[in-house]
Amino acid sequence: MSLNSTPSADRIHIGIFGRRNAGKSSIINAITGQDLAIISDVKGTTTDPVLKAMELLPLGPVVLIDTPGLDDEGALGQLRIQKAKQMLNKTDIALLVIDNTLGLTDVDREILALIQKKEIPYLLVRNKCDLKMESHDFPQMPRSPEETPDASRASDFMAVSEEHQIAVSAKTGFHIEELKERIAAIVPKESHSRRIIGDLVAPGSLVLLVVPIDSAAPKGRLILPQQQTIRDLLDAGAAAVVVRDTELSDMLRRLHDQISLVVIDSQIFPKVAAIVPPEIPLTSFSILFARYKGNLETVVRGAQALDDLQDGDTILISEGCTHHRQCEDIGTVKLPRWIQEHAKKSSETNSEKSPEVPKGTFRDCKQSPRSQASPDFGSSPIQKELRFEFTSGAEFPADLSPYRMIIHCGGCMLNEREMKYRLSCANDAGIPITNYGTAIAHMKGILKRSTEIFRHNESIGGETNIP
Repeated sequence: MSLNSTPSADRIHIGIFGRRNAGKSSIINAITGQDLAIISDVKGTTTDPVLKAMELLPLGPVVLIDTPGLDDEGALGQLRIQKAKQMLNKTDIALLVIDNTLGLTDVDREILALIQKKEIPYLLVRNKCDLKMESHDFPQMPRSPEETPDASRASDFMAVSEEHQIAVSAKTGFHIEELKERIAAIVPKESHSRRIIGDLVAPGSLVLLVVPIDSAAPKGRLILPQQQTIRDLLDAGAAAVVVRDTELSDMLRRLHDQISLVVIDSQIFPKVAAIVPPEIPLTSFSILFARYKGNLETVVRGAQALDDLQDGDTILISEGCTHHRQCEDIGTVKLPRWIQEHAKKSSETNSEKSPEVPKGTFRDCKQSPRSQASPDFGSSPIQKELRFEFTSGAEFPADLSPYRMIIHCGGCMLNEREMKYRLSCANDAGIPITNYGTAIAHMKGILKRSTEIFRHNESIGGETNIP
Protein backbone atom coordinates (compact mmCIF):
# COMPACT_ATOMS: atom_id res chain seq x y z
CA MET A 1 0.00 0.00 0.00
CA SER A 2 1.33 3.46 -0.88
CA LEU A 3 0.83 6.50 1.35
CA ASN A 4 -1.71 7.81 -1.15
CA SER A 5 -3.93 4.75 -1.40
CA THR A 6 -6.84 3.99 0.93
CA PRO A 7 -6.40 0.82 3.00
CA SER A 8 -9.03 -1.84 2.44
CA ALA A 9 -10.14 -1.61 6.08
CA ASP A 10 -11.01 2.07 5.59
CA ARG A 11 -13.07 1.53 2.43
CA ILE A 12 -16.84 1.14 2.40
CA HIS A 13 -17.54 -2.58 1.92
CA ILE A 14 -20.50 -3.23 -0.39
CA GLY A 15 -21.72 -6.82 -0.29
CA ILE A 16 -23.77 -8.18 -3.20
CA PHE A 17 -25.98 -11.12 -2.22
CA GLY A 18 -28.68 -13.17 -3.91
CA ARG A 19 -29.58 -16.44 -5.60
CA ARG A 20 -27.63 -17.96 -8.46
CA ASN A 21 -28.25 -16.20 -11.76
CA ALA A 22 -30.04 -13.28 -10.13
CA GLY A 23 -27.46 -11.08 -11.83
CA LYS A 24 -25.11 -10.23 -8.96
CA SER A 25 -21.99 -10.20 -11.11
CA SER A 26 -23.84 -8.32 -13.86
CA ILE A 27 -24.79 -5.62 -11.33
CA ILE A 28 -21.14 -5.28 -10.31
CA ASN A 29 -20.09 -4.87 -13.95
CA ALA A 30 -22.90 -2.36 -14.56
CA ILE A 31 -22.18 -0.08 -11.60
CA THR A 32 -18.41 -0.12 -12.22
CA GLY A 33 -18.65 0.19 -16.00
CA GLN A 34 -16.08 -2.61 -16.26
CA ASP A 35 -16.05 -6.34 -16.86
CA LEU A 36 -14.76 -7.07 -13.37
CA ALA A 37 -16.85 -10.17 -12.73
CA ILE A 38 -17.29 -13.21 -14.95
CA ILE A 39 -20.92 -13.65 -16.00
CA SER A 40 -22.58 -16.72 -17.48
CA ASP A 41 -26.00 -18.29 -17.90
CA VAL A 42 -24.61 -21.32 -16.06
CA LYS A 43 -25.70 -21.31 -12.43
CA GLY A 44 -22.96 -21.00 -9.81
CA THR A 45 -20.34 -19.13 -11.85
CA THR A 46 -19.18 -17.34 -8.68
CA THR A 47 -18.00 -20.10 -6.36
CA ASP A 48 -16.21 -18.11 -3.64
CA PRO A 49 -16.51 -14.58 -2.25
CA VAL A 50 -14.41 -12.20 -4.36
CA LEU A 51 -13.35 -8.81 -2.96
CA LYS A 52 -12.49 -6.02 -5.40
CA ALA A 53 -11.04 -2.69 -4.18
CA MET A 54 -11.74 0.25 -6.46
CA GLU A 55 -12.94 3.85 -6.74
CA LEU A 56 -16.66 4.16 -7.34
CA LEU A 57 -18.25 7.55 -7.90
CA PRO A 58 -19.98 9.17 -6.10
CA LEU A 59 -18.89 7.01 -3.15
CA GLY A 60 -15.10 7.11 -3.47
CA PRO A 61 -12.90 4.18 -2.36
CA VAL A 62 -14.92 0.99 -1.85
CA VAL A 63 -14.57 -2.78 -1.70
CA LEU A 64 -17.13 -4.71 -3.74
CA ILE A 65 -17.87 -8.21 -2.45
CA ASP A 66 -19.24 -10.63 -5.04
CA THR A 67 -20.69 -13.70 -3.30
CA PRO A 68 -21.80 -17.21 -4.33
CA GLY A 69 -25.48 -17.90 -4.86
CA LEU A 70 -27.47 -18.44 -1.69
CA ASP A 71 -29.47 -21.26 -3.27
CA ASP A 72 -26.43 -23.40 -4.10
CA GLU A 73 -26.86 -27.14 -3.73
CA GLY A 74 -25.04 -30.13 -2.26
CA ALA A 75 -22.42 -30.33 0.47
CA LEU A 76 -20.03 -28.04 -1.41
CA GLY A 77 -22.88 -25.63 -2.08
CA GLN A 78 -23.61 -25.40 1.65
CA LEU A 79 -20.00 -24.44 2.31
CA ARG A 80 -20.29 -21.71 -0.33
CA ILE A 81 -23.48 -20.41 1.27
CA GLN A 82 -21.75 -20.35 4.63
CA LYS A 83 -18.89 -18.30 3.16
CA ALA A 84 -21.35 -15.91 1.53
CA LYS A 85 -23.20 -15.31 4.81
CA GLN A 86 -19.86 -14.83 6.56
CA MET A 87 -19.28 -11.81 4.32
CA LEU A 88 -22.18 -10.03 6.05
CA ASN A 89 -19.90 -9.51 9.04
CA LYS A 90 -17.73 -7.10 7.05
CA THR A 91 -20.48 -5.58 4.88
CA ASP A 92 -21.22 -1.87 5.40
CA ILE A 93 -23.92 -1.78 2.72
CA ALA A 94 -25.79 -4.85 1.45
CA LEU A 95 -27.32 -5.17 -2.02
CA LEU A 96 -29.79 -8.05 -2.21
CA VAL A 97 -30.14 -8.74 -5.93
CA ILE A 98 -33.50 -10.26 -6.96
CA ASP A 99 -34.45 -11.63 -10.34
CA ASN A 100 -37.44 -9.41 -11.05
CA THR A 101 -39.02 -12.09 -13.24
CA LEU A 102 -39.12 -14.56 -10.35
CA GLY A 103 -39.76 -12.37 -7.33
CA LEU A 104 -38.71 -12.94 -3.75
CA THR A 105 -38.19 -16.55 -2.59
CA ASP A 106 -37.71 -18.06 0.86
CA VAL A 107 -33.96 -17.93 0.30
CA ASP A 108 -34.15 -14.19 -0.33
CA ARG A 109 -36.41 -13.66 2.69
CA GLU A 110 -33.94 -15.51 4.90
CA ILE A 111 -30.94 -13.40 3.90
CA LEU A 112 -33.02 -10.20 4.04
CA ALA A 113 -34.06 -11.02 7.60
CA LEU A 114 -30.41 -11.63 8.50
CA ILE A 115 -29.37 -8.31 6.95
CA GLN A 116 -32.08 -6.52 8.92
CA LYS A 117 -31.12 -8.31 12.14
CA LYS A 118 -27.53 -7.14 11.75
CA GLU A 119 -28.81 -3.60 11.06
CA ILE A 120 -26.85 -3.33 7.83
CA PRO A 121 -28.04 -0.54 5.50
CA TYR A 122 -29.44 -2.29 2.45
CA LEU A 123 -31.16 -2.03 -0.91
CA LEU A 124 -33.32 -4.65 -2.58
CA VAL A 125 -32.08 -4.50 -6.19
CA ARG A 126 -34.75 -5.83 -8.53
CA ASN A 127 -32.67 -6.80 -11.54
CA LYS A 128 -33.96 -7.79 -15.01
CA CYS A 129 -36.84 -5.31 -14.76
CA ASP A 130 -36.81 -5.18 -18.58
CA LEU A 131 -38.30 -8.69 -18.55
CA LYS A 132 -41.82 -9.76 -17.60
CA MET A 133 -42.45 -10.81 -14.01
CA GLU A 134 -43.63 -14.36 -13.42
CA SER A 135 -45.92 -15.73 -10.73
CA HIS A 136 -44.09 -14.60 -7.59
CA ASP A 137 -45.08 -11.65 -5.45
CA PHE A 138 -43.39 -8.31 -5.19
CA PRO A 139 -44.29 -5.17 -3.23
CA GLN A 140 -46.50 -2.67 -5.00
CA MET A 141 -44.70 0.57 -5.71
CA PRO A 142 -44.72 3.26 -8.43
CA ARG A 143 -43.07 2.02 -11.61
CA SER A 144 -42.18 3.43 -14.96
CA PRO A 145 -43.48 1.67 -18.10
CA GLU A 146 -40.12 -0.03 -18.57
CA GLU A 147 -40.37 -1.84 -15.23
CA THR A 148 -44.09 -2.59 -14.92
CA PRO A 149 -44.78 -6.28 -14.15
CA ASP A 150 -48.13 -8.01 -14.22
CA ALA A 151 -50.05 -5.77 -11.79
CA SER A 152 -52.23 -8.63 -10.59
CA ARG A 153 -49.14 -10.39 -9.19
CA ALA A 154 -47.67 -7.42 -7.31
CA SER A 155 -48.47 -7.25 -3.61
CA ASP A 156 -46.93 -5.98 -0.40
CA PHE A 157 -44.88 -8.41 1.72
CA MET A 158 -42.39 -8.23 4.56
CA ALA A 159 -42.98 -4.46 4.76
CA VAL A 160 -40.15 -3.70 2.36
CA SER A 161 -40.47 0.04 1.88
CA GLU A 162 -39.78 2.03 -1.28
CA GLU A 163 -36.64 3.53 0.23
CA HIS A 164 -35.12 0.05 0.46
CA GLN A 165 -35.68 -1.11 -3.11
CA ILE A 166 -34.99 -0.11 -6.67
CA ALA A 167 -35.78 -1.73 -10.01
CA VAL A 168 -32.85 -1.88 -12.45
CA SER A 169 -31.64 -3.64 -15.56
CA ALA A 170 -27.96 -4.53 -15.66
CA LYS A 171 -28.46 -5.45 -19.31
CA THR A 172 -29.90 -2.12 -20.54
CA GLY A 173 -28.36 0.14 -17.87
CA PHE A 174 -31.80 1.24 -16.64
CA HIS A 175 -31.57 2.95 -13.21
CA ILE A 176 -27.90 1.98 -12.74
CA GLU A 177 -26.88 5.59 -12.08
CA GLU A 178 -29.81 5.93 -9.70
CA LEU A 179 -28.64 2.79 -7.92
CA LYS A 180 -25.20 4.31 -7.37
CA GLU A 181 -26.78 7.47 -5.97
CA ARG A 182 -28.98 5.41 -3.64
CA ILE A 183 -25.95 3.46 -2.40
CA ALA A 184 -24.09 6.72 -1.68
CA ALA A 185 -27.09 8.03 0.25
CA ILE A 186 -26.98 5.18 2.79
CA VAL A 187 -23.24 5.18 3.49
CA PRO A 188 -22.77 5.05 7.29
CA LYS A 189 -21.87 8.59 8.31
CA GLU A 190 -19.58 7.65 11.21
CA SER A 191 -17.12 6.00 8.82
CA HIS A 192 -15.66 9.41 7.90
CA SER A 193 -14.97 10.83 11.37
CA ARG A 194 -12.44 8.47 12.97
CA ARG A 195 -8.80 9.41 13.55
CA ILE A 196 -5.81 7.24 14.39
CA ILE A 197 -3.58 9.85 16.00
CA GLY A 198 -4.29 13.22 14.39
CA ASP A 199 -6.62 14.39 17.17
CA LEU A 200 -4.04 13.61 19.86
CA VAL A 201 -1.42 16.10 18.68
CA ALA A 202 -1.40 19.76 17.72
CA PRO A 203 -0.31 21.02 14.28
CA GLY A 204 3.45 21.37 14.20
CA SER A 205 3.99 18.67 16.84
CA LEU A 206 6.78 16.16 16.50
CA VAL A 207 5.93 12.51 17.06
CA LEU A 208 8.60 9.83 17.36
CA LEU A 209 7.66 6.47 15.83
CA VAL A 210 9.83 3.55 16.95
CA VAL A 211 9.89 0.70 14.43
CA PRO A 212 12.00 -2.40 15.00
CA ILE A 213 13.61 -3.79 11.86
CA ASP A 214 14.21 -7.48 12.43
CA SER A 215 13.72 -10.78 10.58
CA ALA A 216 9.95 -10.49 10.93
CA ALA A 217 9.78 -7.03 9.35
CA PRO A 218 8.68 -6.94 5.69
CA LYS A 219 11.46 -6.13 3.25
CA GLY A 220 11.48 -2.67 1.72
CA ARG A 221 8.34 -1.29 3.35
CA LEU A 222 6.60 -0.39 6.59
CA ILE A 223 3.63 -2.41 7.80
CA LEU A 224 0.13 -1.00 7.31
CA PRO A 225 -0.48 0.47 10.82
CA GLN A 226 2.80 2.37 10.60
CA GLN A 227 1.93 3.75 7.16
CA GLN A 228 -1.54 4.80 8.27
CA THR A 229 -0.19 6.49 11.41
CA ILE A 230 2.31 8.50 9.37
CA ARG A 231 -0.40 9.57 6.92
CA ASP A 232 -2.75 10.67 9.72
CA LEU A 233 0.04 12.74 11.28
CA LEU A 234 0.67 14.42 7.94
CA ASP A 235 -3.05 15.16 7.59
CA ALA A 236 -2.95 16.76 11.05
CA GLY A 237 -0.01 19.00 10.12
CA ALA A 238 2.31 17.19 12.51
CA ALA A 239 5.76 15.75 11.82
CA ALA A 240 6.71 12.09 12.11
CA VAL A 241 10.25 10.99 12.87
CA VAL A 242 10.72 7.25 12.34
CA VAL A 243 13.62 5.47 14.04
CA ARG A 244 14.63 1.92 14.91
CA ASP A 245 14.71 0.94 18.56
CA THR A 246 18.50 0.70 18.31
CA GLU A 247 18.73 4.46 17.53
CA LEU A 248 16.06 5.55 20.01
CA SER A 249 18.32 6.68 22.83
CA ASP A 250 20.36 8.91 20.54
CA MET A 251 17.25 10.45 18.99
CA LEU A 252 15.77 11.18 22.43
CA ARG A 253 18.95 13.05 23.41
CA ARG A 254 18.79 15.14 20.23
CA LEU A 255 15.05 15.89 20.20
CA HIS A 256 13.94 15.48 23.81
CA ASP A 257 12.34 18.91 24.29
CA GLN A 258 10.54 18.77 20.94
CA ILE A 259 8.87 15.35 21.20
CA SER A 260 5.11 15.42 21.89
CA LEU A 261 4.49 11.67 21.78
CA VAL A 262 6.33 8.38 21.26
CA VAL A 263 4.56 5.51 19.46
CA ILE A 264 6.13 2.08 19.50
CA ASP A 265 5.70 -1.48 18.31
CA SER A 266 4.12 -3.56 21.08
CA GLN A 267 6.85 -6.19 21.02
CA ILE A 268 9.45 -3.73 22.30
CA PHE A 269 7.26 -2.13 24.98
CA PRO A 270 9.45 -3.00 28.00
CA LYS A 271 12.69 -1.93 26.33
CA VAL A 272 11.35 1.40 25.07
CA ALA A 273 9.38 2.22 28.21
CA ALA A 274 12.62 2.01 30.18
CA ILE A 275 14.32 4.47 27.80
CA VAL A 276 11.59 7.08 27.21
CA PRO A 277 11.46 9.60 30.09
CA PRO A 278 8.16 9.57 32.05
CA GLU A 279 7.36 13.17 31.07
CA ILE A 280 7.04 12.12 27.40
CA PRO A 281 3.69 10.43 26.55
CA LEU A 282 4.06 6.89 25.29
CA THR A 283 1.71 4.49 23.52
CA SER A 284 1.74 1.79 20.85
CA PHE A 285 0.41 1.30 17.33
CA SER A 286 -1.81 -1.50 18.61
CA ILE A 287 -3.41 0.69 21.28
CA LEU A 288 -3.92 3.51 18.78
CA PHE A 289 -5.75 1.11 16.51
CA ALA A 290 -7.89 -0.21 19.36
CA ARG A 291 -9.17 3.33 19.80
CA TYR A 292 -9.45 3.82 16.04
CA LYS A 293 -11.62 0.70 15.79
CA GLY A 294 -13.76 1.95 18.68
CA ASN A 295 -12.83 -0.69 21.25
CA LEU A 296 -10.12 0.74 23.51
CA GLU A 297 -12.15 0.56 26.71
CA THR A 298 -13.19 -3.02 25.93
CA VAL A 299 -9.67 -4.31 25.28
CA VAL A 300 -8.20 -2.54 28.32
CA ARG A 301 -10.80 -4.19 30.55
CA GLY A 302 -10.31 -7.50 28.76
CA ALA A 303 -6.58 -7.50 29.49
CA GLN A 304 -7.31 -7.86 33.19
CA ALA A 305 -8.41 -11.46 32.56
CA LEU A 306 -4.74 -12.32 32.07
CA ASP A 307 -4.33 -12.12 35.86
CA ASP A 308 -7.01 -14.76 36.49
CA LEU A 309 -6.09 -17.56 34.10
CA GLN A 310 -6.53 -21.02 35.57
CA ASP A 311 -4.97 -24.38 34.87
CA GLY A 312 -6.50 -25.90 31.73
CA ASP A 313 -7.84 -22.59 30.32
CA THR A 314 -7.83 -22.19 26.53
CA ILE A 315 -6.93 -18.82 25.00
CA LEU A 316 -7.94 -17.94 21.44
CA ILE A 317 -5.37 -15.83 19.58
CA SER A 318 -6.94 -14.38 16.45
CA GLU A 319 -5.44 -12.38 13.59
CA GLY A 320 -7.36 -10.48 10.94
CA CYS A 321 -4.86 -11.20 8.18
CA THR A 322 -2.92 -14.17 6.86
CA HIS A 323 0.85 -13.95 6.62
CA HIS A 324 3.85 -16.22 6.53
CA ARG A 325 4.60 -17.32 10.08
CA GLN A 326 8.17 -17.36 11.32
CA CYS A 327 9.81 -19.05 14.29
CA GLU A 328 9.42 -15.95 16.47
CA ASP A 329 5.95 -15.05 15.20
CA ILE A 330 4.22 -12.63 17.57
CA GLY A 331 0.85 -14.40 17.56
CA THR A 332 1.77 -18.07 17.66
CA VAL A 333 5.09 -18.00 19.52
CA LYS A 334 5.86 -14.86 21.51
CA LEU A 335 2.40 -14.16 22.95
CA PRO A 336 1.82 -17.73 24.18
CA ARG A 337 5.26 -17.67 25.82
CA TRP A 338 4.64 -14.31 27.51
CA ILE A 339 1.16 -15.33 28.65
CA GLN A 340 2.49 -18.53 30.19
CA GLU A 341 5.23 -16.57 31.95
CA HIS A 342 2.65 -14.06 33.23
CA ALA A 343 0.41 -16.87 34.49
CA LYS A 344 3.41 -18.33 36.33
CA LYS A 345 4.19 -14.98 37.97
CA SER A 346 0.55 -14.51 38.94
CA SER A 347 0.61 -17.92 40.63
CA GLU A 348 3.79 -17.05 42.50
CA THR A 349 2.32 -13.74 43.67
CA ASN A 350 -0.66 -15.55 45.17
CA SER A 351 1.37 -18.39 46.65
CA GLU A 352 2.91 -18.32 50.14
CA LYS A 353 5.84 -20.32 48.83
CA SER A 354 7.13 -19.98 45.31
CA PRO A 355 9.33 -22.91 44.28
CA GLU A 356 11.72 -22.29 41.46
CA VAL A 357 10.36 -23.24 38.05
CA PRO A 358 12.77 -23.87 35.16
CA LYS A 359 12.45 -21.38 32.38
CA GLY A 360 11.03 -23.03 29.25
CA THR A 361 11.02 -22.30 25.58
CA PHE A 362 9.23 -23.55 22.54
CA ARG A 363 11.11 -26.58 21.29
CA ASP A 364 9.83 -26.35 17.76
CA CYS A 365 8.23 -23.36 16.10
CA LYS A 366 6.62 -25.59 13.45
CA GLN A 367 3.46 -26.28 15.44
CA SER A 368 -0.11 -26.88 14.43
CA PRO A 369 -1.61 -23.66 13.04
CA ARG A 370 -4.81 -24.35 14.95
CA SER A 371 -3.97 -25.52 18.45
CA GLN A 372 -1.06 -26.20 20.76
CA ALA A 373 -0.35 -26.78 24.40
CA SER A 374 1.53 -24.16 26.36
CA PRO A 375 5.36 -24.13 26.31
CA ASP A 376 7.18 -26.62 28.49
CA PHE A 377 8.14 -24.72 31.64
CA GLY A 378 8.75 -27.85 33.68
CA SER A 379 6.57 -29.26 36.43
CA SER A 380 5.64 -27.28 39.51
CA PRO A 381 2.77 -27.33 41.99
CA ILE A 382 1.92 -23.76 41.01
CA GLN A 383 2.43 -24.07 37.25
CA LYS A 384 -0.70 -23.48 35.16
CA GLU A 385 -1.06 -25.50 31.98
CA LEU A 386 -2.65 -23.25 29.38
CA ARG A 387 -3.74 -24.13 25.86
CA PHE A 388 -3.80 -21.89 22.81
CA GLU A 389 -5.83 -21.96 19.61
CA PHE A 390 -5.27 -19.75 16.59
CA THR A 391 -7.39 -18.31 13.79
CA SER A 392 -6.47 -15.94 10.99
CA GLY A 393 -8.06 -14.02 8.14
CA ALA A 394 -11.84 -14.22 7.83
CA GLU A 395 -12.08 -17.24 10.14
CA PHE A 396 -13.55 -16.53 13.58
CA PRO A 397 -15.27 -19.24 15.66
CA ALA A 398 -19.05 -19.11 15.87
CA ASP A 399 -18.87 -20.85 19.24
CA LEU A 400 -16.62 -19.06 21.72
CA SER A 401 -17.65 -21.06 24.77
CA PRO A 402 -14.43 -23.19 24.85
CA TYR A 403 -12.27 -20.11 25.47
CA ARG A 404 -11.36 -18.35 28.70
CA MET A 405 -10.32 -15.21 26.82
CA ILE A 406 -9.53 -13.88 23.33
CA ILE A 407 -6.46 -11.94 22.28
CA HIS A 408 -6.91 -10.29 18.89
CA CYS A 409 -4.46 -8.49 16.64
CA GLY A 410 -4.85 -4.75 16.09
CA GLY A 411 -7.27 -5.43 13.25
CA CYS A 412 -5.63 -3.15 10.69
CA MET A 413 -6.89 -5.41 7.88
CA LEU A 414 -10.46 -5.57 9.25
CA ASN A 415 -13.02 -2.86 8.67
CA GLU A 416 -14.89 -1.32 11.57
CA ARG A 417 -18.01 -3.46 11.14
CA GLU A 418 -16.13 -6.77 11.21
CA MET A 419 -14.10 -5.75 14.25
CA LYS A 420 -17.28 -4.73 16.07
CA TYR A 421 -18.87 -8.03 15.09
CA ARG A 422 -16.05 -9.98 16.72
CA LEU A 423 -16.21 -7.81 19.83
CA SER A 424 -19.96 -8.30 19.98
CA CYS A 425 -19.58 -12.08 19.69
CA ALA A 426 -17.16 -12.04 22.63
CA ASN A 427 -19.42 -9.77 24.67
CA ASP A 428 -22.51 -11.91 23.99
CA ALA A 429 -20.59 -15.01 25.07
CA GLY A 430 -19.22 -13.29 28.17
CA ILE A 431 -15.63 -13.86 27.02
CA PRO A 432 -13.04 -11.14 27.81
CA ILE A 433 -11.28 -9.86 24.69
CA THR A 434 -8.16 -7.75 24.36
CA ASN A 435 -5.56 -7.10 21.66
CA TYR A 436 -1.86 -7.80 21.26
CA GLY A 437 -0.50 -4.43 22.33
CA THR A 438 -2.86 -3.99 25.26
CA ALA A 439 -2.13 -7.50 26.53
CA ILE A 440 1.62 -6.97 26.28
CA ALA A 441 1.44 -3.58 28.03
CA HIS A 442 -0.64 -5.11 30.83
CA MET A 443 1.69 -8.06 31.31
CA LYS A 444 4.72 -5.75 31.41
CA GLY A 445 3.06 -3.38 33.90
CA ILE A 446 2.96 -0.34 31.61
CA LEU A 447 -0.66 -0.30 30.41
CA LYS A 448 -1.63 2.68 32.57
CA ARG A 449 1.20 4.76 31.16
CA SER A 450 0.49 3.75 27.56
CA THR A 451 -3.18 4.80 27.82
CA GLU A 452 -2.63 7.97 29.89
CA ILE A 453 -2.75 10.21 26.83
CA PHE A 454 -6.36 9.15 26.16
CA ARG A 455 -7.46 9.91 29.71
CA HIS A 456 -6.25 13.49 29.85
CA ASN A 457 -6.25 14.76 26.29
CA GLU A 458 -8.68 17.68 26.27
CA SER A 459 -8.85 17.78 22.46
CA ILE A 460 -10.66 14.44 22.46
CA GLY A 461 -12.69 15.07 25.57
CA GLY A 462 -10.70 12.70 27.78
CA GLU A 463 -11.71 9.05 27.53
CA THR A 464 -12.40 8.68 31.26
CA ASN A 465 -14.08 5.27 30.95
CA ILE A 466 -10.72 3.58 30.35
CA PRO A 467 -9.93 1.49 33.45
